[in-house]
Amino acid sequence: MKHGICKFVVAALVGIGDILCPASAALAQPGADAVQSKSGPVNPGFGDYWYQGKAELTSYKLEQARYGEVHAGHAVLIFVTEDFSKQKQVKLDRPGQSGDDKVNVLKLNLTKKFNTGIYPYSIMTSVFTPIQRHLFPQTMKVTTSSQEWCGHSFTQMNLDDDGYHVRLYSYFEREGDQAVVLDNTLLEDEIWNTIRLNPDDLPTGEIHVIPGTLFQRLRHVSWTVQDAVAERKPVEGNSDQMAYIITYPEYERRFTIHYEKVFPHGIQSWEDTYSAGSRGQATTRATVNKRIMLDYWTKNQAADVVWRKELGLE
Repeated sequence: MKHGICKFVVAALVGIGDILCPASAALAQPGADAVQSKSGPVNPGFGDYWYQGKAELTSYKLEQARYGEVHAGHAVLIFVTEDFSKQKQVKLDRPGQSGDDKVNVLKLNLTKKFNTGIYPYSIMTSVFTPIQRHLFPQTMKVTTSSQEWCGHSFTQMNLDDDGYHVRLYSYFEREGDQAVVLDNTLLEDEIWNTIRLNPDDLPTGEIHVIPGTLFQRLRHVSWTVQDAVAERKPVEGNSDQMAYIITYPEYERRFTIHYEKVFPHGIQSWEDTYSAGSRGQATTRATVNKRIMLDYWTKNQAADVVWRKELGLE
């Protein structure tokens, strides 16, 4: 698949205007032999949890480092399964008619909202990772958008035969519109989905990784493949949790996700500490608040605001 500018714009518009989300968002189910990770069959309860016609919604208390200070806000992780087009790399409208083009993915939507002084930030990342990882070992697509009162930006990464095609549209002059190709390697953004599918697939030791699109946006660093060191270990003082830690020497950065040791491996917290130059070290933290399973795409009436209160978002 070769992605021209026109195809990229169309894909972006489809993702933004995904009005067909209610039809099949959490109903996609691969065959019994397809629910396998890179390491082998996933937990026996995988289908019962992820194919019950609902999404997993988790809210977090957010402490976001920005402009030399820490700003209070909230984050939400939304995990849901979908039928995805391998060729177009968008959610399928009619998966029953797509034949071999259909691949089942676990989609993460990660949102952050926080204020910096008078003006707000609204950030979202979407990650599309195949569930049949023994057949499709790499995440196929990542998108990230950031909006604040100075302007907005949009990033999209698509997997192709020769690597990840990255396109960035930004209001900053020095960034402008960019198109680069990066090696087909580990994405920081896919770590979340890997944990949920099978944390045994997490690489450890010396690794090559493309840093997260949110980090790239907020730090305005160049698109590169970074050398890093990854480790997975029990959380000290909490025998029910594991920690996955990526250390980036060039950025003087340490990114940590804490997750439940047992299936379904819920994300409990994360922390991102990096060098902010003359401002010293900056640390962003998020800690779990509330988790529910919900067919949220049907909860779009005024009365359904009660579900936001249930998640602690109101």
